[in-house]
Amino acid sequence: MQRSSKLPDSPKHLFPTWNEISPTKSATVSKSTTPRSKLGSEPRISFTWVDPEAKLPFWATQPKKDYVDVGPVIPIDTNEMRRWSFYRATIAEFMATMMFIYFGLSTIIGAGREAAESGGIGMVGVAWCFGGMIFVLVYCTSGISGGHLNPSVTFGLMVARKVTINRAFFYICAQMSGATCGAAIVKASNIYWDEFNGGCNAIHEGYSVGAGFIAEVMGTFLLMYTVLSATDPKQTARDSHVPILAPLPIGFAVFMVHLATISITGTGINPARSFGSAVNQSCWKDHWIFWIGPFLGATLASVYYKYILRAALYKEITEFMQYLGVQ
Repeated sequence: MQRSSKLPDSPKHLFPTWNEISPTKSATVSKSTTPRSKLGSEPRISFTWVDPEAKLPFWATQPKKDYVDVGPVIPIDTNEMRRWSFYRATIAEFMATMMFIYFGLSTIIGAGREAAESGGIGMVGVAWCFGGMIFVLVYCTSGISGGHLNPSVTFGLMVARKVTINRAFFYICAQMSGATCGAAIVKASNIYWDEFNGGCNAIHEGYSVGAGFIAEVMGTFLLMYTVLSATDPKQTARDSHVPILAPLPIGFAVFMVHLATISITGTGINPARSFGSAVNQSCWKDHWIFWIGPFLGATLASVYYKYILRAALYKEITEFMQYLGVQ
C-alpha cells in the first residue's frame, strides 16, 4: 500500500471513509492511469489520515438501524404512470372499495330490517362487518395497491409523503367510483334500500353538527394513526410477522371507531363510503362533515406520527443546520 505524503509521523487512527464525512481530511481512493500491463497488478489504492475528532454529519453519528426506512417519495412522479402496475393498483382500489361498500351497506340494511322484527345483529354486528371487511380487503390488496380503500387514508399517506400526488389522485377517483358502483348495486338489488335511506351518514337526533364533526375527526385520526403504525418499517425489526398481520389492527381500529360513533353520525371516516350512499339516495345534508372531518383527522395523524413520533422534522432541521455549518 502506498501512503500519501499527508501522513503524520505517529498516527493513531487509520481508516478509509467517504468524502462527505470530512472533505478536508478524508480517505481518498485513487486508481492509477498507468496501463495495467506496466503495473503488473491491480491499480494502486492510497489512503489518507482522518482526524478522529472531526465533527461528523448527523446521519453518520446515528447507530446502525436494523431496518430499512424508505425515504419520502417525490411529490409528482410521471414515470410511474407509464407502468402497468400503476393502473393495476388503481383497478384494485376500485374493486376493493366497491366490495367494501356493497357488503357494508347490505349489512346496515339487513341489521335495520332484523332489528325491526327480532333484534338481529344490531350495532355491534354492523361494526364487525365494516372492521372485518377492511381486514379482508386490506390483506388481499395490500401487495398490489397498498389497500387504502379510503380517500382520507390516501390523503394522509400523501401528506406523510408515502404516495405521490398523481397516485393519490387516481386512487381517490377509483375509490369514489367504486363506492358509487357498490351502492348502486345494493340499491338495485335490495328492496329495503329506500326504507333505510340507503345507509346514508347523517347527524343523529340529539347530537349537534359540532359533535358529529369531532367524531369524524377523532375516528379518522385513530384509523390513520393505526395505518402508519402497522406499516412502519420499525415494526418489522421488532416482529417479523407484522407485515402479514398489519391488516388486523387496521380492521380492529375500524371496528372500534364504529362502536363509538355509529350512534352519532353512522360512522363515516371514509368519504367514499358517505359519497356512494349520498349519490344514490340524494342525502346531502351536512355532507361536508364527512369530507372535511376525515381529511383533517388523517392530516393531523400523519403530521403527528411523521414529524413528532418519528422525529422527521428534528432530523431535517438538524441536517440543514449542519449543512449551513451551524453548531
